[in-house]
Amino acid sequence: MEEWLYIQTEVYPALLKGFWVSLELILPSAICGLVIGILVGVLRVYGSRPVMAAANAYVALFRGIPLVVQLFIWYFGLPYIGIYLSPFTAAVLGFALCSGAYHSEYIRGALLSIKRGQMLAAQSLGFHKVQMIFSIILPQAIRLALPGCGNEIIYLIKYSSLAYMITCIELTGQGKILASNSFKYTEVFLMIGACYLVMTSVAALILGRLEDRLRLPGFEHHRI
Repeated sequence: MEEWLYIQTEVYPALLKGFWVSLELILPSAICGLVIGILVGVLRVYGSRPVMAAANAYVALFRGIPLVVQLFIWYFGLPYIGIYLSPFTAAVLGFALCSGAYHSEYIRGALLSIKRGQMLAAQSLGFHKVQMIFSIILPQAIRLALPGCGNEIIYLIKYSSLAYMITCIELTGQGKILASNSFKYTEVFLMIGACYLVMTSVAALILGRLEDRLRLPGFEHHRI
């Protein structure tokens, strides 16, 4: 009885508050990360040499440095040069830039898989390069890259739990406070794990439906 009362009065309100903060972190990070990934992916394939080099350097940097180190730089490092970010802003910035680097790899691979004949056909119809990319090539590439990008969004849901490291108290942060006060680490973190499982399962379901709706005819994987 006491255990149930503790869950009702302490655990549930705290984890619910943290859950909403996690969603507020995940949604803008996922959207911004996808937009960044699309733009960087396009620049890595169709940009000029200096632009391609800069885009590749961005990807190498943000894929090569651990995310927690990036978060520390945005929150604890920038004040040394006079830039102060709130924990929430630093977390969203870190998640979006890191996620964008991974998205760009999926977009780049999808762009390279589109046959060059489509570009030549578009040129013969009078399309200039930007029109060809954004009207013909990119819509196909996004459809092809969707499974990989969806996987990155699911990863984002899970690594959003690092936000508490820079004092942005989301779901994991609330759980850490609760567990430290009550010493009920197993019970609290089992509930947190269940929350993340629900979020990733719902995201996988939505992304799977979206993938089915946007699938290109002729590119389906047929089961034998």
